[in-house]
Amino acid sequence: MNNLVPGTHTMITNGVRQVYHVAGTGPVMITQSGGPGVEYAYLRSTRLEEHFTMVYPEIPGTGASGPLPEGSTYVDTYVGFLHSLVEHLGQARVHLLGHSHGGFTAQRFALNHPDRVAGLVLYSTSPTNGAEFWATEQAEVDAYLSRHAGNPEIATVAAAITSSVPLQTHAEKTDQLRAYLPIYFADFWGRRAEFDRLRETVRAWVVRPGNERFDYRPELSSIGARTLVITGRHDFICGPVWSEMLHEGIPGSRLTILENSGHFGHLEEPTAFHEAVDWILTEEVLPSRH
Repeated sequence: MNNLVPGTHTMITNGVRQVYHVAGTGPVMITQSGGPGVEYAYLRSTRLEEHFTMVYPEIPGTGASGPLPEGSTYVDTYVGFLHSLVEHLGQARVHLLGHSHGGFTAQRFALNHPDRVAGLVLYSTSPTNGAEFWATEQAEVDAYLSRHAGNPEIATVAAAITSSVPLQTHAEKTDQLRAYLPIYFADFWGRRAEFDRLRETVRAWVVRPGNERFDYRPELSSIGARTLVITGRHDFICGPVWSEMLHEGIPGSRLTILENSGHFGHLEEPTAFHEAVDWILTEEVLPSRH
């Protein structure tokens, strides 16, 4: 059975249903979406499908896949499901595109299974999620809300992103994400005709993996896969400071900063984003720093 035929597929990992979607042609690239708990669909890219056989998992805990098992952790559980998917696809080596939280998973997978990674796209992510990471995020949130204080819609964004009320349903999680989504863009308000579609359609699930702090910086030098690190200049949560750490730590990696993007560079600057990712497939020898 060919598990890479275009379409929707289902597999079982330790009793948990995993659904994934296949489209395109070329070397296999698996996406890992953000959140945790955000639906894969926002990462769907017909442009990448021209060069890669794209595999889009509905990561357990989201979509039609089963729930995360009891005792799940913030990264390691996701790495386990990703490894099962790679095995199921029958691929010796794959490319990975990890966005945001998905980038945490992609890094850990590359560290745990270096022989299975042909190429790595670490997209708007970080090598650590310690106290410094969250303090920086809070400072950026405060700065954003201050900059846009005169916008009549900013109160809705502020209420959603600062809320401490526990979310009980997937609908509540989706509503919250849609409410504060503008902060993830460099210029949502100036380009909302382009981005409102995502705001109307993005979906999220309530997932509660165990609190798992990590700092991969001491290990990054062991990543040998061809690696692109890419983020937006205006990404409030996983911006250049974290991408520069990744770039400095991973030998031979390439760093691309999208000057007019926030957290969704593939939507804000799609041409520059996709041209950067194409580098993963080139065979030319490039200097180790750009």
